[in-house]
Amino acid sequence: MAAHSGKQLVESGFLRRYRRYALPSVYCLLFVSVLLVFEPSLRNDFINYDDPDYVTENEHVQKGFSWEGVRWAFSTTDASNWHPLTWLSHMADCQMFGLHSWGHHLTNVILHALNTCLVFLVLRSMTGALWRSLFVAGLFGLHPLHVQSVAWVAERKDVLSTLFFLLAIWAYAKYSSAQVSALKSRPASTLHALRYYALTLLLFALALMSKPMVVTLPFVLLLLDFWPLQR
Repeated sequence: MAAHSGKQLVESGFLRRYRRYALPSVYCLLFVSVLLVFEPSLRNDFINYDDPDYVTENEHVQKGFSWEGVRWAFSTTDASNWHPLTWLSHMADCQMFGLHSWGHHLTNVILHALNTCLVFLVLRSMTGALWRSLFVAGLFGLHPLHVQSVAWVAERKDVLSTLFFLLAIWAYAKYSSAQVSALKSRPASTLHALRYYALTLLLFALALMSKPMVVTLPFVLLLLDFWPLQR
């Protein structure tokens, strides 16, 4: 009996060290790998396809943050889209970097690196599979398919909407877990479930305000209900 308890203590100590050191190392590995692979894009200039509409010839964006700019961002449908958060992100870049293209590219690269870490977080939390989640996250982060979204300033809407898209999936998975606990007669979990459901809706709205394509998210959540959430 004592030996069994000792073994449990050793295992619990190992798990604590694993969570403390291994997982942060994995996130750092993913983040740094994406930064290194896409670092050459920082030396790119703006291009004359859509970048003028979004940044280089857009007077509202070039002025940076202002109440007038915020009102414009939430009311305009320039560039054939209503995506106020995307406009605000471009304004933030102009506020910090002016028209130095490296800063605008850097924001895209950082957002993509964060998205790669979120893919790992979401998959591992829903499936419990460490190495498979790491493989998929690595494939997501380094696959050439994402070069256009990361290396093209005008595609900010893609990497920004993906950030909120993935966060919405994470919140929905938390909602699902809390709902299961609530069904097991745990009253506190009902409140947690409602909070995570509200958070999912908020993140969904933010994603839509970054790129309208995210309207497909509810269908993705239905697929996740089937697997891996098994709801």
